[in-house]
Amino acid sequence: MIDLDTLDQLLTLQINGIHSRLADQLWYFMSDKTVWIPLYVILVIFLFWRLGWKRALIVLCAVGLTFAACDMTSTTVKNFVERLRPCYNAEMVSGGLRMLEGRGGKFGFFSAHAANAFGCFVCLYIGLRADKRLKYRLFFVLGLLWAMGVAVSRVFVGKHYLGDVVVGILVGTVLSLVFASIARLIMTRFPDIRAEEPA
Repeated sequence: MIDLDTLDQLLTLQINGIHSRLADQLWYFMSDKTVWIPLYVILVIFLFWRLGWKRALIVLCAVGLTFAACDMTSTTVKNFVERLRPCYNAEMVSGGLRMLEGRGGKFGFFSAHAANAFGCFVCLYIGLRADKRLKYRLFFVLGLLWAMGVAVSRVFVGKHYLGDVVVGILVGTVLSLVFASIARLIMTRFPDIRAEEPA
């Protein structure tokens, strides 16, 4: 019977092995943190437009706290578990692992990229639901696709096992639910914030 770690390695190699020139460029792009800065700026402007400055600041604080919690938790777990990234595993490299970017730190469990992407998406979606004038269905679909793309790209570029990404998604989602729920509570408990409508 195959053990979980071996299954994770096999699935990672299978996913990582799906490539073409165009796909490799796409996954490298999705994995790059800096290319998303303009998107973040647009989202901040959108938040202030739809929610007003008070509620937007509360949502942004929740997003910031989620990011910080994801990064701190990921770093702590990586240093405690000390699971080598696949790009540092000789068996994975000899098994055909493709590396599309630098190897980074030695330990990879769990993926901070995946945690932050889902943390950001869930926090923003819950925060925007405070705006009762829209349903934000399109935002949910596009945001989910973006977060999944960022998370899975870490397997394609050779930086994480699939298991690292799955755990990162779960951690990011849970942490964002905590901070987004606190933000929603604050927005509903204080009448001046609850009643605020953007100009």
